[in-house]
Amino acid sequence: MSEVVPAGQAFLPDGVVLDTTERIEPHYQTLYDRALPDGPALEQWLLDWSDLDAALSEEGAWRYIRMTQDTRDNQAGERYERFTLEVQPFVETWTDRLNRKLAAVPFAGELREGGYPVMLRGIREQLRIFREENVPLQAGLRKLAQDYSTVIAAMTIPWEGEEITLPKAAALLEENDRTLRERAFRAIAARRLHDRDRMDDLFDAMVRDRHHMAVNAGFANYRDYAYAALGRFDHSPEDAEAFHTSVAEVVVPLVEELERERQQQLGVDRLRPWDLAVDSAGLSPLRPFRTGEQLLATATAIFEKVHPSFAAHLRTMREKALLDLESREGKAPGGYNYPLYRSGAPFIFMNAVGTADDLVTMLHEGGHAVHSFRTHPLPLTAFKQFPSEVAELASMGMELLSMRHWDLAYPDPVDLRRAQRDQLERVIGVLPWVAAVDAFQHWVYTHPDHDRAQRAEAWTRIHQRFSGRVVDWSGLEEERASLWHKQLHIFEVPFYYIEYGIAQLGAIGLWAQAEREPEAAVVRYAEALSLGYTRTLPEIYAAAGVRFDLGKAAVTHLAGAVADELRRLRAVH
Repeated sequence: MSEVVPAGQAFLPDGVVLDTTERIEPHYQTLYDRALPDGPALEQWLLDWSDLDAALSEEGAWRYIRMTQDTRDNQAGERYERFTLEVQPFVETWTDRLNRKLAAVPFAGELREGGYPVMLRGIREQLRIFREENVPLQAGLRKLAQDYSTVIAAMTIPWEGEEITLPKAAALLEENDRTLRERAFRAIAARRLHDRDRMDDLFDAMVRDRHHMAVNAGFANYRDYAYAALGRFDHSPEDAEAFHTSVAEVVVPLVEELERERQQQLGVDRLRPWDLAVDSAGLSPLRPFRTGEQLLATATAIFEKVHPSFAAHLRTMREKALLDLESREGKAPGGYNYPLYRSGAPFIFMNAVGTADDLVTMLHEGGHAVHSFRTHPLPLTAFKQFPSEVAELASMGMELLSMRHWDLAYPDPVDLRRAQRDQLERVIGVLPWVAAVDAFQHWVYTHPDHDRAQRAEAWTRIHQRFSGRVVDWSGLEEERASLWHKQLHIFEVPFYYIEYGIAQLGAIGLWAQAEREPEAAVVRYAEALSLGYTRTLPEIYAAAGVRFDLGKAAVTHLAGAVADELRRLRAVH
């Protein structure tokens, strides 16, 4: 018999254990059986469901964190695998049942306050595309993604008598010795090529299963399914294609201009892939810190200048041991900020080796962390699960808003200008890579019957379109054809990449505001982050004072502003 629960009564007890389906199911059954006679009862039911969602998310988060901290730890890997293969499919099935219960409530549409309309819009879309037969396919895909992470994490190269990780090897590409850079580049590329067949095997299986999921759900291809699954209500594949065109026509020529200047400064006949990270004036690589503790101290000092509350968040994470910053053997690649929805403070993971890029990564992930803290007071977990276009605005926005305070990392004015120049070149340079990765995925999933040779040819063609005509890849055709293997998003989170381009444009808009009115820009940024996902994407961007726009005019204006600042920085000696 169903019952009504009094408002305000706690749903999950402290210390609840949610490690098996047997322990989880009674909580779902209680929610499913509960009567929902009126609006207050419905809102309490949503709060209780949200608490269960948050607790389950946190259980999965810690298993993922422990697995990525040491991919050689078989016990951690097995615990994460059990969760992905047993618990997550079970949760997905129950989520669909509760979504259908919610959709059947006749007065659910009367919930108009806060973020309910946005949340209900997303739930209706998930109901439209959910198919029970896709649950095991999704579980299998999570296992394939874990296998990819394990393969990448195991990659090291021998260097001067020791084995070093690829992030440490990549730092060698900043060294002034061109022969050394080429050796490092070729060693990294050869190590990736060594596992080329394994990577292609994994990706073939992923493409097959993703296409199968799309067909099961009534879609012609996985691209269109992914847009629905990601809840992309505010931009379409056609908008993505317009972005690709804008980048090719507007941004690539700017990048080529920067590369020709680099070639001239380096005094080389041909600009090669190993010439892109070194300082073009021949100065030693910027090394703003040596240890993870120094990195955290510098980032905290910078955040203090941007807004004191931002620094307080990093201090809280340090106190709670929610940071793992330094690269080491066996550690999974990349970096992330993992929200912990129930406890509030998130976890930052990265592979720092002392480079300037590492400092930017810390500021980037710190932006995500600030977003997690700012949205924790929102009542529902769904309101905190913002789409990537918003998440990356937080992180990329923090990179650029903090840039005026980088003197705390680079007290030498010459080093400061170098770092700021490098950051703005990165801002421009990332857009073609984003476009290439996104366009490649559009091709892959709208041509699901392709073979490996066709895929390699498609990538090479797309990469040529967005990498310009200055960098010389001759003699590196094999390495170039497999270059996409290094991009974990293509394997683990397909179609999560154009968000970086969208957010980068928004971040440039934030930076342009901050150049005029720095304090007001930070206030608007913080207010936008506090919205979580309670408004549409255009509304959230508008709250930050920027436009949600992928058109050529917007790209031209924003890229032009960055190019102007780069010219100014180059003119200062």
